Amino acid sequence: MKHLKLMWTLIGLIIVIYITTFIVLHYTNANNTGRRTYERWEDNYVIKKNKHENFVNTSNDKAKPIALSEGQGYGLYITVKAGEKGWAKENDFNKLLNYYLNNREIIGEKATYLMAWRQSKKAGRWVNQKNSATDGDLYIAYSLNQAQKVWPKHKDYYKKLEHRITADILTYEYNEKMHVLTVGNWATAKSPYYNLIRTSDVAPAFFETFYKSTKDKRWLTIKNTMLDRMVDLSNQHKTGLVPDFAWVEVDDAHTVKPHTVSSINDGNYSSNANRVPMLLADSHDLRAEKVRHKLLAFFDKQEVITAGYKLNGRQLNNYQSNSFRAPIFYAINKEQRLKYNKLFTSQQKIFEQPLVTNNYYDATLTTMAVLEGIN
Repeated sequence: MKHLKLMWTLIGLIIVIYITTFIVLHYTNANNTGRRTYERWEDNYVIKKNKHENFVNTSNDKAKPIALSEGQGYGLYITVKAGEKGWAKENDFNKLLNYYLNNREIIGEKATYLMAWRQSKKAGRWVNQKNSATDGDLYIAYSLNQAQKVWPKHKDYYKKLEHRITADILTYEYNEKMHVLTVGNWATAKSPYYNLIRTSDVAPAFFETFYKSTKDKRWLTIKNTMLDRMVDLSNQHKTGLVPDFAWVEVDDAHTVKPHTVSSINDGNYSSNANRVPMLLADSHDLRAEKVRHKLLAFFDKQEVITAGYKLNGRQLNNYQSNSFRAPIFYAINKEQRLKYNKLFTSQQKIFEQPLVTNNYYDATLTTMAVLEGIN
């Protein structure tokens, strides 16, 4: 009897050791993949402008660099996430931050805390292109909020900047009539684009964070209104797919026509709407979950996820793109994976190859997905 008890104790101990070893190795491998991905992204897309400033190159050509507020926002977000894991230093974050601060949007004679949306070289000199883009400003503000936790020594400084940029978003990028964010400071009440929204500006977790930080209830109003309009758009098609851009009304929203803003795909699930699963993933609001689950259900039925769709589900292209696949992986990573196990496994394959070095958008969204963890 004693021998039998000893045998079962040893078997139990072996099982515990095996499971513990598996978990440790799995975590270590995931952690190594994440670090390699971040470092490869940083090496290939972050450019030193001077001793105090770095920017994210969005041009895919180091000889002809272009900085966008969107890219700078993503760069700050990625760096603060890497900082949480001990892979990035505060100085890395601050160099990106300094570039943003030195390229703010000027309205009249006032330097706002919005970022001018594009900088590039012309005849050997840097040229700053006017106007702001809301998606970049949102990521910059959220990154500043997160930096307060990662580097608490300078919490007050980051908080002050966060409050200044969120205040300017509400001043210059907010439609007071429809209670939604506009696409940029150029879409004023006098503009025909005042009631236009970019679906990838619907970031409910960001809005909740800004409300908690600033106590400005307009952020909750924005969250509620923009989620309501997203539900409207999602309900219009069995696929649940939403367009890059939409017109909003008091109680409804509808898809824009091609070339309304930037391309023939303005009314399709294309290079803006592809970020929607990621931006809704961190919200527990039932409306965000409803839109997200309908999108994931559509993608779960696809044999291959390609680069863009008509809202009826027809493919726009026959090739794959990580800028579409990575946000889906990001969203599933927040879900009960058993429900989307096939989809999760298929999208996890994007990490089997080294991060691409000649496609800023694919690489950046992939890096953001990796930093949420490969568990």
